[in-house]
Amino acid sequence: MPLKKGRSKKVIGGNIGEMVRKFKKTGKIGTSSPSGLKSAVSQAAAIAYSKAGKARTKKSMGGAVRSVVRRDGRTPTKIY
Repeated sequence: MPLKKGRSKKVIGGNIGEMVRKFKKTGKIGTSSPSGLKSAVSQAAAIAYSKAGKARTKKSMGGAVRSVVRRDGRTPTKIY
């Protein structure tokens, strides 16, 4: 069954559930074969959010902070 279109939490959650059920039956999500259920759920969430056109932010990152290496190549620096 194809994924549903929409941007609501209900549609995204339904799409994730559908892909996880398919993974439990066949061991695949699309053409890829995740190693376990946890990675399958993560991949299904990424696909569902991408289909909805939304960015899936990681809560543990604490926002838009990223680490880059300075030009001298020694110490990483955080960019806010």
